Amino acid sequence: METIHNAIGGAIARSTSLRTQPVYNPATGEATAMLPLSTAAELDAAVAVAKAAFPAWADTPPLKRARFMFRFKELVEKNADRIARAVSAEHGKTHDDALGEVQRGLEVVEFACGIPHLLKGEFSRNVGPSIDTYSDRQALGVVAGITPFNFPCMVPLWMYPIAVACGNTFILKPSERDPSAPMVIWELFREAGFPEGVLNIVHGDKEVVDAILHHPDIKAVSFVGSTPIAHYVYATGTAAGKRVQALGGAKNHMVVMPDADMDKAADALMGAGYGSAGERCMAVSVAVPVGEKTADALVEALAPRVRALKIGPATDAEAEMGPLVTRQHMDKVLGYIDRGVAEGARLVVDGRGFTLQGYENGYFVGGTLFDQVGKEMTIYREEIFGPVLSVLRAQSFGEALSLINAHEYGNGTAIFTRDGDAARSFADKVEAGMVGINVPIPVPVAYHSFGGWKRSIFGDHAIYGPEGIRFYTRLKTVTSRWPDGIKSGAVFNFPTM
Repeated sequence: METIHNAIGGAIARSTSLRTQPVYNPATGEATAMLPLSTAAELDAAVAVAKAAFPAWADTPPLKRARFMFRFKELVEKNADRIARAVSAEHGKTHDDALGEVQRGLEVVEFACGIPHLLKGEFSRNVGPSIDTYSDRQALGVVAGITPFNFPCMVPLWMYPIAVACGNTFILKPSERDPSAPMVIWELFREAGFPEGVLNIVHGDKEVVDAILHHPDIKAVSFVGSTPIAHYVYATGTAAGKRVQALGGAKNHMVVMPDADMDKAADALMGAGYGSAGERCMAVSVAVPVGEKTADALVEALAPRVRALKIGPATDAEAEMGPLVTRQHMDKVLGYIDRGVAEGARLVVDGRGFTLQGYENGYFVGGTLFDQVGKEMTIYREEIFGPVLSVLRAQSFGEALSLINAHEYGNGTAIFTRDGDAARSFADKVEAGMVGINVPIPVPVAYHSFGGWKRSIFGDHAIYGPEGIRFYTRLKTVTSRWPDGIKSGAVFNFPTM
C-alpha cells in the first residue's frame, strides 16, 4: 500500500511519525494508502525551509514570479484529468464534478498571473511642498493554509497561488482524508520551476494544526472548514499574533417566488443540493418556497427528480452523485435523517438504505427530501453536509427574508424570481456574503472574492481575488522629501501641508 509523505524544500520528505491513518476509496470502503500524521517537529522543519526561501523569493520581481505562475497554470491545464481522478478516488465526487473543481481552482491561478498589476501601489506628487507620497504592498513572510476534504484541489488553489505570487512562502496542511490531489499539484508546481521552499506540504491532524497556529515564524493562516474549527483557528491564531481568515460552515437558503419557473427552480435545486453529495459549503440545503401553491408545486417537481438521481462511483460516467467521504460522515448524515423524522418533518424521499450492486461497502446515501420542516428542527438549524434538502415554507417574501437573516450562518443564498423589485430588495436586505439571483450557487469568479457573513467567516478578509491580495500583503506608505525642499530649523508643531 502506498504511503503518502510530506513535501518540504522541493523534495519528498518521508515522515518519521509513528501515528498513521488510512486513506479510503469511499466508493468501495477499501483503504488505498497510508498517511503518516506528521509531528510538530516536522512542521518546524518545513517552516525553517520556507523562512530561508522567503527573502530571495520576496525580492524576485513580480513579473518573474508571474512567469513561474504562467508555467504552473499550463501544467495544471494539461494535467486536469489526472488531478480530477485523484480527487474522485479519495473524495468520491464524480469525474465531471472533480474537473469543475480543478477549473475553478485554475481560475485563481490565472488571476495570480496578473500579480505585476495587482501589486501596483499608489503615488501622489506634491502632497506638500516638494513632498511625494507612495504606497506599496509587501509580502508577509511564511504563511500557511489549512484546507478541507470537500475540495482537495480547489481550496488550496484559492490560497497559495495568490500568496506566493505576492512574494510569500507557503505551508499547506491538506485534509488527511484526501491528500493525494494536493501532492499531484505540488509535483506540477515543482515542475514549473518555483524555487525550493516556496511551497511545502505537511500532512497531519490537530497536532500539525496547533503547531501552525502557535508557530512564531508563521505570519498568517488561511482556513476553510466547519464553523467550530474556524472559530478555534481564528481565536487561537489571532491570540498568537497572526493574521487569520477562517471560513466556516453554512446553511444556504434558496427562496422560490410564486412567479419563478418551477422546472428551472427544481433543476437548480437538484444541482445545488445534491451535487457532490451535498458536501459543499455553498450547497443549497434549504428551499424556501413562498406561498402554499408554490411549495406544493416545488415539492411535486422535486420528488421525482430526487428519486431518479443516478448515484454511483466516479468511474461511472453517467453518475450524477457519488458517495460521502467517510463511513463516519455517512453515519452522521443518516443520523440527521433519523432526527428529521423524529422531530416531525415529512420525509418525501428517503435516502437511507441505499445500496449499489458491487459497491455494498461504499459510503452511499441516497438523495433525501424533507417537506414541512420547522425552523426549530435540528435538520434546519445545523449544517448536514450531505444529500439532504429541506423545504421550509414561507407565507410571504418578508417571512422568507427574515428566516434567512435570523440564521446563524450567512454564507450564500439565492432567489429565483422574474420580479426585478423582489430580486433587488432581496440582494440589498439579505444578510449573506454571496447572493445569487436565478443563480443557485453564487461562487464569485476569481477576480472577485469569496466570503460569507456572520458565523460563516471569522476575520476581516474574504478569500482570493482582491481580498486575497490584501490578506497576503501589508501596506507600507512612504512620504519623501529631498534636501532642496527642506528649510532650515526644527519644526515642533504637528506636520500639516
